[in-house]
Formats: sequence, C-alpha cells, structure tokens
Amino acid sequence: MSETEKKPTGAPEVEAAPLAAQLPTDPTPVVADAPTIAVSTETAQEKASKDETPGPIAAIAEPAATEAAAAPNESASTTAAPVPKEPAAISEETKAPAAEAATTSTPAAATSAATETTKEKDLADAPAAGEKTGVAKLWEVCQSHEHKEIWGVTLKDPSTDVPTEIVLTKYLNANDGDVPKAVDQLTKTLDWRKKMKPLELLKKSFPRAKFGGLGYVTTHSEAADSKDPALKEVFTWNIYGNVKSMEETFGDLQQFVEWRVALMELALQELNIAGAAAPYTITADSDPYKIYQVHDYKSISFLRQPPSVKAASKETISVFSTVYPELLKEKFFVNVPVVMGFMYGLMKLFVAPKTLKKFHPMSDGGALAREFGASKIKSLGDALPKEYGGKGEELKAAGKETMLE
Repeated sequence: MSETEKKPTGAPEVEAAPLAAQLPTDPTPVVADAPTIAVSTETAQEKASKDETPGPIAAIAEPAATEAAAAPNESASTTAAPVPKEPAAISEETKAPAAEAATTSTPAAATSAATETTKEKDLADAPAAGEKTGVAKLWEVCQSHEHKEIWGVTLKDPSTDVPTEIVLTKYLNANDGDVPKAVDQLTKTLDWRKKMKPLELLKKSFPRAKFGGLGYVTTHSEAADSKDPALKEVFTWNIYGNVKSMEETFGDLQQFVEWRVALMELALQELNIAGAAAPYTITADSDPYKIYQVHDYKSISFLRQPPSVKAASKETISVFSTVYPELLKEKFFVNVPVVMGFMYGLMKLFVAPKTLKKFHPMSDGGALAREFGASKIKSLGDALPKEYGGKGEELKAAGKETMLE
C-alpha cells in the first residue's frame, strides 16, 4: 500500500484491506468524477529512486496512517532514539564573531570545531541521566496490562529480550517517536488481542466454500538455515478473483475479519519475530521484519459492489491500521483496470502518505516478478508463481492457507 494529504500522526500501516482498492467512496456504481490513475510500467525500485530526494521526503520513508506512523532512527540495539532537537537560535551578538572566525580559521580548526559541535548536539539529544527511553516506557504499559503477547511474541523485559524490543520499537517508529501516541496504540492493540484472541484463530476452521483459494502465505529465503532476517521474504496473497459469491464471503463481517486476521497471523508466524536472537537495528527505513502483500483482482468487476464488501473493507482497514503497525514492506495491486480513479480516492481517506507510497497498482500481474530485482534474495522474482512472471509453483501448491473445512 504514499501520499499527499496530511494524516494524523500515530496511524499504522494498512496491512490488509480486503477490497479497499476497488471500492468507490459513495454508493453509486460509478464514480464519474473520480481522478484517474494511470498504471505505470516502472518498477517499484525505479519509482523509489525518483522519490529519493533530500529534505522532507526522508520523513515519508515509512508508513503511518494505516500503520500507526513512521519513526525515528534507533540505536543498534533497536531502541528508538529521541527525536532530534532543533538547534538553538544564534543570537545577534554572536553572529559576527562566528562569521569572522569562519574566515580566519584553518581547515583543521574548522573540522575540530564541527566535531565539537556534533559532540555537543549528541549530548543534548541523549536522554538525561535516569530518564527512561521510549521502549522502556512502552514496557511499563506491557507490565501493567493483563495480556502479555503481540504477534506471537511473549512480552518480556526488552532490555534482555530481542523479540519484545523489536515489537515495541515498531510502535515507536509507527508514531514518529511520539511516546504518548505509541502508548495509546500499544494499549489498543493489547486490548484488542485480549478480546479477539488472534492466535486461537489459527486453530479455527473457516468455510472452504467461502474462503478456499482466497488467501495464501508464501515464504522465500536465500538458505533454509539462514538466521539473517534480511534473507527471508514473506508474502501474503489475496486472490479476490477466486471469490465465488461476494455476499457469501463478505456478508458475515465478523467471520470475514476473523479469517483475514488468521491469514495475517499465519504470515507473522512465518516472519518469526519471536525467534529473533541477535539485536538488529530497527529504524523506519531499515526493518527486515516486514511483509509483502499482493492483491489480485483478476476477473473482478469494479462496479456495483454490494454494501457488504464496502463494510468488510472499512472494518479491515480500521482493525489492521491499529493493531499491525510497521509490518508492510510493499503492497501490489495486480490485474486492475488501467483506469481506476476511485481506488486512490478511497485510500487517501485512510492511509498516510508514506504508506500510500508503498502501494503499486499494476494492470499486468505477469509483470510482478520484475519488481524484486533489488531483493537480497537472489532470483526472488523467479520464485514467484508463473502467472506472476516467475518460475515457481502455483500458489495452491506452494502457499499456506488458514484452516478450512
């Protein structure tokens, strides 16, 4: 699933909106005045390279509105660093001497002065003695809450438990290092998980007639025994063209959301944050614990969608934007019409600009494999199913599904 309109800070990434991309924002079958969107033939890497301009763009590197928000860089131990302070204003009395010194200083002296300035700034930005870090403050929330698990990770002291540190750092990153907002989102997640019991949904069987062939999880790694999280990629696939009856699949809203949550939790099992053993620097721009999403709309009519589909889309966005922050790597909408203006119209209502930046609509699903040339996994594109431009097995053979009956 980037963006132009400002969204409230503290919104998470959209990890899995069912048919959000295909729904008009009002009940009329056709949105005549919706802006059109031309599907680009550029790869995700080419698009990214164009967007890699200095300044404000750097702040959009990571999602926020359907993923609680982007985040500050962290230290090598994954603890979120404090938001840098604005440099103090230079007084009128000191401006002239500074300028004069600049004209007479030797290069070595100038370098030394710059080094000292950097050291002073680092000291100013560092937490005061005895002040708790953002991760430590989030850990206090976990300690006081009766639910002790997130994404399959049993929450423990993050100063000694790497998986917990990764999870809590994601909540800070999702909120740009804003601790109160991160606390709020974390609390909502813990409340929701206590009520929903998502890990139990992995053991629940869903009707095959409604959900069979609709969702898959695939995992690709450089080596089966690799311990490097950067050498493993996890995909979730939503094949909406396989829906046999819109009313049957989306009519029971609670059941659909439970199925969608079960699929996400299945992907998180493959991601295996709980198995992280070595500290890994997690920042808004560098985080190996994220998932690719592919939504395939082949054979789907984008007109006259029943209200049940819209309701399912809205509810899924609402849930996932809160409880699954910082888990989306890239999202591809494949086999969509070349002109689908209302898609972005709807997305802009819910998704933060930097999250929307991760969304890639494609009219030709067969070109998907070309999007992964920059992956650390060699020939990742070749591992995808043939219908998506790869050389791998079809999803039915290679993918995992939720339990069905």
